[in-house]
Amino acid sequence: MPTNATTRPGRPPAVVLLSGGLDSATALACCLRDGLEAHALAIDYGQRHRRELDAARDVAVAAGARSFRVVTLDLRAVGGSALTDSIDVPKSDAGAPVDAGIPVTYVPARNLTFLSIALGLAEVLGARAIYLGVNAVDYSGYPDCRPEFIAAFEQVARLATKAAVEGDPVEVRAPLIDLTKADIIRLGASLGVDYSLTHSCYDPDDSGRACGRCDSCRLRAAGFRDAGVPDPTRYAPGARA
Repeated sequence: MPTNATTRPGRPPAVVLLSGGLDSATALACCLRDGLEAHALAIDYGQRHRRELDAARDVAVAAGARSFRVVTLDLRAVGGSALTDSIDVPKSDAGAPVDAGIPVTYVPARNLTFLSIALGLAEVLGARAIYLGVNAVDYSGYPDCRPEFIAAFEQVARLATKAAVEGDPVEVRAPLIDLTKADIIRLGASLGVDYSLTHSCYDPDDSGRACGRCDSCRLRAAGFRDAGVPDPTRYAPGARA
């Protein structure tokens, strides 16, 4: 797939932030459902594994995204997260509640940084929409997944971009923000998302198999159970999701 494809006449372009997880894969499907030409953007930010980047590419290709590109930046230089620093990923047994509060898997300013990059790409492509799969219901307490943050970023985008100053602002669309994980999975299934291509685990084994015990694995597994949809996740031996 070309990494720097130009837009084509017909469908308006949109940028989709694609992590390789089930939420962003569903957001990509929503973009295509809305009749837009999807340009998928993944960020290699120094996360503790590359499995999600491989998944993002697989999801983009399978969905028929117009382009897929990876932007590299090193948030390990900032650290402060179990995903970018030498901090253990918290794990719990299946059925245990996800801890309240902001967990150590929160990456400081991650969505703020990612959206800024997506905004720049949107200007280059002439896109007037950015899609991302943040969710404020079944999530791990991240402050940059809330509607207030999305609204505030849109306001910043209106002030900071040439397109907006000239009267053509970029809209940030978070179609999953008010859905439960089960609702997201049902929506994605109705749109034909192949969830076997997605990856959500914070700490997979060397073969890319999910640990089944991190917060992301447990939220994902509970979502499939609650949705009544078979879970296609490849778990490591002994994983308890």
